[in-house]
Amino acid sequence: MVTLVGWIVFGYWTWADDAITGTAKFEAIIKVAFEAAIKVLAIACPCSLGLATPTAVMVGTGIGAVNGILIKGGEPLEKVHKVKTVVFDKTGTITQGKPKVVSVHGFLTFSSKTLNKALAAAGSGEAMSEHPIGNAIASFVKELLNASEWATVSRFSAYPGSGISCRVSDVDEFLASSSPDPRFDFRSVDHHHETPFPRTDARYIQSGDKDGANVFATQDYKVLVGTVQLMEKHGIPVDGEAFYTLQEQQSKGNIVVLCAINGQLACMFTIADEVKKEAALAVWALKKMGMNVVLLTGDNSKTAVVTAKKVGITDVFAEVLPNQKQEKIKQLQKDKTKVAMIGDGVNDSPALAQADVGIAIAAGSDVAIESAGIVLVRNDLCDVVAAIKLSKMTTRRIHLNFLFAICYNVIGIPIAAGLLTPIGISLEPWMAAAAMAMSSVSVVASSLLLRSYKKPSHASLSSGEFKKYKRMLERGDFEVNIHRGLDSGVFMRAPSKISLLGSKITSAFGDSINSLVGAQSKNTERRQTLLESGGSGYESDEHLQI
Repeated sequence: MVTLVGWIVFGYWTWADDAITGTAKFEAIIKVAFEAAIKVLAIACPCSLGLATPTAVMVGTGIGAVNGILIKGGEPLEKVHKVKTVVFDKTGTITQGKPKVVSVHGFLTFSSKTLNKALAAAGSGEAMSEHPIGNAIASFVKELLNASEWATVSRFSAYPGSGISCRVSDVDEFLASSSPDPRFDFRSVDHHHETPFPRTDARYIQSGDKDGANVFATQDYKVLVGTVQLMEKHGIPVDGEAFYTLQEQQSKGNIVVLCAINGQLACMFTIADEVKKEAALAVWALKKMGMNVVLLTGDNSKTAVVTAKKVGITDVFAEVLPNQKQEKIKQLQKDKTKVAMIGDGVNDSPALAQADVGIAIAAGSDVAIESAGIVLVRNDLCDVVAAIKLSKMTTRRIHLNFLFAICYNVIGIPIAAGLLTPIGISLEPWMAAAAMAMSSVSVVASSLLLRSYKKPSHASLSSGEFKKYKRMLERGDFEVNIHRGLDSGVFMRAPSKISLLGSKITSAFGDSINSLVGAQSKNTERRQTLLESGGSGYESDEHLQI
């Protein structure tokens, strides 16, 4: 419209041919003005501007899908490159998510028969759970006893982040219908002697000698399985040999689950969940990109620290309950930092939704996958690095597309409007239409160049610098800042191996004196520390779902 009116005014203002007047003059001016307006209308069509973003996003998400990265639309694709803090869940994300019972520590004077009863009661209770740790215990018992069904379970209750309680009956009938391996007989087992369980890779360790005769005198067992805190809450003390055994296993990075039957602490399951092979590489690559990497877990602090040291994460939030993970993400976002959350469990769903970018593991729960904006189809943590790099490449391509479209309009519109006519440069209407089409084609072609993206392989990420990083992890000579629950302050700094060595040398000279006084107070303080650190290693998936 501006071009049309401008040429009409300009035509009347500069008309110099006095031979043409009246209607003929008006028609000549209108013809020139109308042609200029049509050319501007054609060449200024915003097709190229409209195609700049969606074509790049479409190609980017398609390339992501080909490489095992499912990106749900343009928003997460454009946001993920702005992330500055990457938060990892532990169980099923940093670790394989396939916990396995590696040992059972008995705290009562068991016979083979009574131990089978204890295991049957614990396994039947955990069979009601959907949590990986509960499933690991149930699978172990089922394999060991060669059982097809479970004992009768009633009054089942779940304590999110802590454990379960229930009543188990008909255990004798359950054992009669199963077929435990008769070779397993440990009546002559000495204290701390290890006896391999048949049919499994686990072992039994006698770690206590309390009389358990009265525990199995009844046919109805009150079963409690879970953390130290859960045991204490129900009036079951965890002290003496049980306390030190639990501390020892936690210091090795194992998950520990206590089992009490009829009010007495009966046994402890030690569960291992291996760290994914690519986890350390992914963490290192993210740090190289300037990311702050955080571990967020419901596990106790000792287990969390061991896992963090294996992959090189220096900031750990441990003992975070399922309902606290979302709040923790909010805390990390307070200074407007863009946060990505990577998880796989039902309990991670609120945090995945709260994060600026939620990234789910495909092998995880359906709820987590639904809540996330990006799904790692191949369950490879290095795909987080690939997603960020793809996002950066796509965003740069979008900016380049806009630059093409804007430059095209800045150059084309003045020519189409006839501003260069005085120097002999002008366009015909069909040329303007063709130029408009070519601008759209150029933007689409530019977006298609994203197909040249190559996902970084493990080999390409594993540089000589990473090998030095791995040696540092093996030495363990770095510190880990540990936070508990929603506490933002550091409540404990995990020592490096060098500082631990110094502590051992110091304690070697002080033990002879310390052993004479304060032994009881030391035990009390250690026990309190254990209780404050959360005790067991139940990952805070719902243990109703725990």
